[in-house]
Amino acid sequence: MTSEITLFVNPTAGRGRGAHAALPAARAFQDAHAALPAARAFQDAGFSVRTVRGHGADDALRCAREAVEDGTGALVAIGGDGMVSLALQAVAGTGTPLGVIPVGTGNDFARCLGLPLRDPAAAGRTAAEALSEGGGRLIDLGRVEAGGTEAGRGGARWFGTVLASGFDSRVNDRGNRMRLRAGRFTYDLALLSELAALRPIPYRLTLDDGAETRIEATLVAVGNGTSYGGGMRICAGARLDDGLLDVTVVGACSRTELLRVFPRVYRGTHLDHPKVTVHRARSLTIEAPGITGYADGEPLGPLPLTVRSVPGALRVLAPQTSLQAPR
Repeated sequence: MTSEITLFVNPTAGRGRGAHAALPAARAFQDAHAALPAARAFQDAGFSVRTVRGHGADDALRCAREAVEDGTGALVAIGGDGMVSLALQAVAGTGTPLGVIPVGTGNDFARCLGLPLRDPAAAGRTAAEALSEGGGRLIDLGRVEAGGTEAGRGGARWFGTVLASGFDSRVNDRGNRMRLRAGRFTYDLALLSELAALRPIPYRLTLDDGAETRIEATLVAVGNGTSYGGGMRICAGARLDDGLLDVTVVGACSRTELLRVFPRVYRGTHLDHPKVTVHRARSLTIEAPGITGYADGEPLGPLPLTVRSVPGALRVLAPQTSLQAPR
């Protein structure tokens, strides 16, 4: 393993915390609040550090893939789930370890791994220690294909947390279309608008190449990990290392029922609600008219989508502890 690691930086993550976390040590005295420890932790552990940035998502992904092809000892994503999603496309299936310094807004992948949130010093030390002590651990990833072809412009789309479809993805669609951009308030406005337009969605699900099931539902979420949306534990029983996807189906609900269930998602206690059903599968195909799929918060395109669990697809720099709570 090479002693050089690559920091993969999103300058806009966490309102600038991404770039702040990767400042070189020489500038520490200029800003008492500079979050250089992401780099310093690796340097203290004996690794050399270089930083790559991109001008837009496509260029950033190109830079990350070049670093992996050049044999970097690890790719360390500094940012939120969007940055992690880009990094996954570069490292999945390569054996190159991925570190995560979560300084974004959602940070659901880091939550699933039990990493320190918005603390570059602690997250950097955790990643450096894992790399020094054996190179981290293997976890599963989800892989998405669209209608028999690989989803995404760059080939296979990999995800680490949850693929959303239905009410939740409609909220994302509406938020993305809104001209008024007001951070979290934009999402809240989109949610209220979609709630007013709530109607059941006709789905067709095929699990593990078996029989097709037709259902009417509010949403279907496919979890490699447990949460999305900044801690909403929609697939609360999912594990990152069991070779299975957790498929959470929220049946057709009234607005009143949905509002009653919604707060329980943050605790994961919604799974025992009579309108909620959980399936576990190695693969599934999900179809519904007019619905866009989102994975790790990033748009994939319209359904139908085929999703597969790929065991051991990623080596991640995370603590050697249980990746999720026992079922």
